[in-house]
Amino acid sequence: MELKIGTQLTLEPTYTEKIEKFKCRIVEKQNNMIYIDYPINVATKKTAFLIDGAQFRVTFSSDMDTYSFNTEVLGRKGGDVQMIILAHPAADEFIKIQRRQYVRVETPVDIAVEHKGQKFQLVADDISAGGSLIRLKTPVNFNEGDTVNSLIVLPFVNGEIRYVETNSEVVKIFERDGILVASLQFADTEDFDKQQIVRFCFERQVLIRKKELNEI
Repeated sequence: MELKIGTQLTLEPTYTEKIEKFKCRIVEKQNNMIYIDYPINVATKKTAFLIDGAQFRVTFSSDMDTYSFNTEVLGRKGGDVQMIILAHPAADEFIKIQRRQYVRVETPVDIAVEHKGQKFQLVADDISAGGSLIRLKTPVNFNEGDTVNSLIVLPFVNGEIRYVETNSEVVKIFERDGILVASLQFADTEDFDKQQIVRFCFERQVLIRKKELNEI
C-alpha cells in the first residue's frame, strides 16, 4: 500500500474521551514522514491545530478499498503552505477495513456477563463494536432473546486496560466445533466506548498481520 500526494485522510484521536474527526490531504512525503495541510474539524468546519505527540487513527480510500493505520504528530513545517508532519506507517501496519459496519477481529477477550443477579466470567472468541461471540463453558441462566449486562476487558499493547460496560441482546445460542457459544449484540454502547473497541480491534489486527508476515 502506497500513500499518494493529494489523498484525503480522516483523522480520529485515539487517546481522548472527546469524539472528533478531522479531514486533511497529503501535501508531501519524504523520509518516512507524511506532510498534511492543516486539518478541518468535520463538525465545526474550523481549522484544527494538532499538538506534537498527539496520536490518531487514520482512514483513507485507495483503488475502491478503505484502509487504516495509526500515526503520531511529529511537528510542523513552514513555507508557502503550512503543513503538519505525521509519522508514516510501516508496510505491515496498513489494515484493510471490511465493508461491514464494524470490523470484527478474532481474538480472545475476557467478558463478564450478568443476568438476573448472576454473574458469569466468560471469554469471547471475537469482538467488534457491534457485538461479540462468547464461549459458554459453564451453564448460564440466559437464553436467546434475553438482555444481559456485559463488562468487556480491553488490554492494549501499551499496558493500558479499558473496561467497557454495555447491555447486550443474546441473539443466538448454538454449538460450534463442539463448544456451546452465544452471539451477543451490544445495545447501548457509549460513543467513546465504541471508539475504544474499534481501537482495540484495529490494534489486534495489526498484531495478527505482523505475526502472519513473520511466519511466511
